[in-house]
Amino acid sequence: MSQMQTYQPAANQVRLIGRTHWMGEVLWLALSGSGVEFSFYGRAARITLQGDDIAVTGNNLARIGISVNGQRVIDDQVDQPRKTYTVFESDTVQAVTVRITKLSEAAMSTVGIAEIAVQAEEGIKPTPSPQHTIEFIGDSITCGYGVDDEEALHTFSTATEDVTKAYAYLSAEQLGADYSMVCYSGYGIITGYTENDQKLTTHLLPDYYEKVGKSEGRFGGSLLPQEIAWDFSRFTPELIVINLGTNDDSYTKDDPAKQADYAENYVAFLQMVRRNNPDSTILCTLGIMGDRLYPVLEQAVGRYARETGDSRISVMKFEVQLEADGHAVDYHPSQVTHRKAADRLASEIRKLMKW
Repeated sequence: MSQMQTYQPAANQVRLIGRTHWMGEVLWLALSGSGVEFSFYGRAARITLQGDDIAVTGNNLARIGISVNGQRVIDDQVDQPRKTYTVFESDTVQAVTVRITKLSEAAMSTVGIAEIAVQAEEGIKPTPSPQHTIEFIGDSITCGYGVDDEEALHTFSTATEDVTKAYAYLSAEQLGADYSMVCYSGYGIITGYTENDQKLTTHLLPDYYEKVGKSEGRFGGSLLPQEIAWDFSRFTPELIVINLGTNDDSYTKDDPAKQADYAENYVAFLQMVRRNNPDSTILCTLGIMGDRLYPVLEQAVGRYARETGDSRISVMKFEVQLEADGHAVDYHPSQVTHRKAADRLASEIRKLMKW
């Protein structure tokens, strides 16, 4: 049998998942759920990851999951400049699929895939692309905020965030769809989450939608993902699911003028999304952590459709989470709630898209 051969995580060797950025022979991941998947026929595999400038701080480090044949074998927070994981070893040659996924969100930290080494005669190859494609645009709910810590009074940590247990990832999995996530905890359309009735304008998702990401963690210690424009030709979703308004509601409350501000800016965001994705169907959702703003969202979508003549857009209300289903950190949805929401969304998508 051959010795270990090393490969780079380039598009001809691996299937790219979500928004990624190639820089200095390293594939950088910022957004939740971004990563790669590849297969080989052999005896061993090692993955080398590169930390960003947050990696040595110990603070909200990037959480990464590596699975082999569908089973997670590595679940770690990247806390060094370079770290190598042995993910598979066998005395016999086996068919192996490896998936590397960034479990935590973009805002706090990023991580690079530096090298893939396998003991395999034929090397590695990208796994086949799924039949369908979905982009999810959202906030902490989409990111899987606190989902691994079902203590409502605990506080946020990337250590307890896992996008693969959240409704968006789960619904894509149910539908056998490839996905791209654009999600940031605390972000909204006109304001981030606020407790003082003032707009938090540093946390607006539309400001970063056209970027590779938005993070404190620099790629290679030098480049911020928000400094890089995203090339929309790299991923053309059949469907875009938007779930934004939960954080806006912390500001708008029952104030009709503030709600109208949300509606107006929601319409503008839909125009931005459509400009970058001329052929996608758009599904606007809200409600898991409260549905007060849902009628306003519905009006905004109606207005957008009338003004633009765009008919490939619809709305769906999620059920509000139930006390009986428990809560994760900061009263975020529990794993039970996420699974229920995924079932609801997947069934709506099947109807809407005829998948």
